[in-house]
Amino acid sequence: MDEKKMCSVCKVKPATVFFTNVSSENKFINLNLCDECAKAKGFTDSTSFAMADLMLGLGAAQEIEQAVGVELKCPRCGFSQADFKKSGRLGCPECYRTFAEGLSGLLKTMHKGTRHVGKAPEALRQTRDNVDRLKTLQKKLAKAIEDENYESAAALRDEIRVLGGVAAKSR
Repeated sequence: MDEKKMCSVCKVKPATVFFTNVSSENKFINLNLCDECAKAKGFTDSTSFAMADLMLGLGAAQEIEQAVGVELKCPRCGFSQADFKKSGRLGCPECYRTFAEGLSGLLKTMHKGTRHVGKAPEALRQTRDNVDRLKTLQKKLAKAIEDENYESAAALRDEIRVLGGVAAKSR
């Protein structure tokens, strides 16, 4: 028996437009849309499908509109929410400030955080971590000496020596 698939958006009408996307992790994302939802999502041909909805989920553009409340346009480049919905990209750096409220929730669902930390080789990252730890320990040591907590200061001094030796070996 040929079972009709229902629309992934409205979940009421039978789907007539079927779209399958394969992610970089080889996961399949299937979208089944009825005619009305396909038109509302901008699916008139395969090149004009709302890329933001594909990348961020079917409610991406609506989520931005709900968070912001009105149709915003970037004051610098004139890019609108509709432009983002169609292309999946923003027009300029100012767009990130203009659409910040709606984008923050979307970015949190896509990434580990909303702050870019970059990539670094393991050895460099380890050295940075050690330097940060050393600075923290030195501040704690200064505070312990100021408070005349000499037992704590001695323990911190010893930890700094150990960490300093590790830092010197990694160079």
